[in-house]
Amino acid sequence: MALLIHMLACAFGLGSWVAVNGLWVELPLIVNTLPEGWELPSYLTVIIQLANLGPLLVTLMHKLCPGRLKEHVVIYTILSIGILSCILLAFFWDKTTILAGAPHSTAFFIITFFLSLVDCTSSVTFLPFMMQLPAVYITTYFIGEGLSGFIPGIVALAQGVGIAKCVNTSQTVGNHTDGNKWSIHTEYLPPNFSTEVFFFFLAAMMCISLAAFIALNRLPRTYELSTENLVPDSVASVSPGLDNPGAEMDGEDMKCHREAAAERKPLQAGPKHSVYQMTFIYFLVVWVNGATNGLLPSVQTYSCMPYGNLAYHLSAALASVANPIACTIAMFFQNRSLVFLGMLTALGTGFASYNMAMAAMSPCPLLQGTAAGEAIIVLSWLFFTGTLSYVKVMVGVILRDRSHSALVWCGAAAQIGSLVGSVTMFPLVNVYRLFTSGDFCNTKCPL
Repeated sequence: MALLIHMLACAFGLGSWVAVNGLWVELPLIVNTLPEGWELPSYLTVIIQLANLGPLLVTLMHKLCPGRLKEHVVIYTILSIGILSCILLAFFWDKTTILAGAPHSTAFFIITFFLSLVDCTSSVTFLPFMMQLPAVYITTYFIGEGLSGFIPGIVALAQGVGIAKCVNTSQTVGNHTDGNKWSIHTEYLPPNFSTEVFFFFLAAMMCISLAAFIALNRLPRTYELSTENLVPDSVASVSPGLDNPGAEMDGEDMKCHREAAAERKPLQAGPKHSVYQMTFIYFLVVWVNGATNGLLPSVQTYSCMPYGNLAYHLSAALASVANPIACTIAMFFQNRSLVFLGMLTALGTGFASYNMAMAAMSPCPLLQGTAAGEAIIVLSWLFFTGTLSYVKVMVGVILRDRSHSALVWCGAAAQIGSLVGSVTMFPLVNVYRLFTSGDFCNTKCPL
């Protein structure tokens, strides 16, 4: 029975962020079809921020009407919405409507909002439900939550998106004596399976999560423990959690809400920090979440696509894999030194600066058209995500051990950073158009 509960807890965690993570890793294929093109990620960051309405409403209900809102009812609802949204996305993701004289991906944006609403709300409902079980199963749940980002990334790599070639085409000009006009265009090879199949796969993962939840909800209550035996500090303090780019009550804000939800009794007094140290800690929260959830995801297409669709695909997929790996490392290697975290943040900011610089130089970034350039941009995104993900977890651990109010302010600071980052980049990308797209095959860059 214990093994069965572990399997169910892991499967239940799959539904936490699988939809949003799946969208991000599938973007390299979607941007070539939808009319927004390279601007699509900047739209997604704003939509996911708006979806934080879900956890906000749940939190208000718990505060204003304690005991009235049942987690299992909310979970049934959001998982059902998630399954339906994934199915609808498979059928309507590429449908467009004319707004203000131009085609827009209205259906894609609306469905994405509901998917984001599901995933954001899961951060404040899944863990409170899991607290009905012994603490050992909480760790298994977090493994499943990490897999919600890992599995879509692996499947997207197996999909084989991103293989392109430059093709010469000729077109007859005038009569036959005038000769032919030659042009070069980018031709993307078909993936191993379509985007529709990928979205059905996401729906299947959501179904697995719902089935696991139904089974867990019907377990004999003899497996439940009293409140004081749930989630010891040693477990809750290292719970990693997955946060996705783009996203959201993702990142440390999601982690902090989970940690706060796990607290059924006052935390013990944590280590003392000076005012300057606390200011620095909250600055890290704001900056790291602003960079990972707003600033950089908005320009990922501009930094990677000039190197080819394959580089973009690898950077998106491997970054989703780097996140849970970094969180797992944080479980076994915890360094709470503010000096170390500051240095690690500076290193991650360096990778972020390189990514932003390449986006600003689009369509002619450094080493464009070379294997070295492609490798560097992919590794830069990989280490950017990994280093700052580690910082997110460790800062959350520090604040969690300090006090419950510190966790509340952690969530607020994380949300402020994510919101400021996405709101800042949206007009720069979509209104002022400071970033320029280009065709990998036709763009002529100076040597």
